[in-house]
Amino acid sequence: MQHIDEPRLEADVAYRFQYLQEFTGFGPDDVAAIHAAAPVLAPIVPALVDAVYEKLHQYDATWRHFMPRQHGYDGPMPDNLEDLELDHEQITFRKLHLSRYLEALVTRTYDAKMLLYLDMVGKIHTPDAGNKGIVVPLVQMNALMTFVTDALIATICGLGLPRETEVATLRAFNKLLWIQMDLISRHYVPS
Repeated sequence: MQHIDEPRLEADVAYRFQYLQEFTGFGPDDVAAIHAAAPVLAPIVPALVDAVYEKLHQYDATWRHFMPRQHGYDGPMPDNLEDLELDHEQITFRKLHLSRYLEALVTRTYDAKMLLYLDMVGKIHTPDAGNKGIVVPLVQMNALMTFVTDALIATICGLGLPRETEVATLRAFNKLLWIQMDLISRHYVPS
């Protein structure tokens, strides 16, 4: 039986990631499957990003989080939620961030730098990083990640990949997105 230093899981993100990798079996074959999907997923990233933002726009509980100025955005801001449309400059700016995130998932090496990036994805939605006025409740992050996961599954299933490749790709993304969700949740749930 392997000993796990549970307090260290909360304090050391690299240790936590290593544990999650080992526990879930997320390994080199999974990373290879994710990277192999990049050429077929890249062309549909804009449509996926649009679908995510259309979903977010359907609910005031999710859309209101786009009212505060995003760190790095210096363009015009809407006066109220009703004025914040899908084609607003700040939404275009935010869509670019989501596109870069999805691109990173399928192209980057899963090294220490990528781990810090995945951890920061959770942190920036809390008052601990980015704009202190942007605090996205965990329920909204769970809803978003569920929607993104389902959209990726539907997309992968529609690619017409050989069955073995399709299953390997689905399993790899499933593991990765659960690990990502843990790295998001850790910034919400006290240890």
